[in-house]
Amino acid sequence: MYKLAGIAFAGLALLLITGAVWANESWGRYWGWDAKEVGALVAWLTYAGFLHSRIAYGWKGRSSAYFAILAFLFVIFTYLGVSYLLPGLHSYA
Repeated sequence: MYKLAGIAFAGLALLLITGAVWANESWGRYWGWDAKEVGALVAWLTYAGFLHSRIAYGWKGRSSAYFAILAFLFVIFTYLGVSYLLPGLHSYA
């Protein structure tokens, strides 16, 4: 789980960076505080918190698993929930 979270963290970082570059090319700004952008940032920060808690505090076992599940739920909500439930530039509702 720890190794997969590291891969997910790096993948989300890459997605945030490439999304910001694409947004700058399309709309002339890197960040617009849209619901999808904020959701992606929150998911990335949650994975950062998970990795930090494992490295700095040595969290393992049940508490670490709950943190990882929370981070994954943020990713799922950003992908599906924001697109269909919240208004914004990335809304399809």
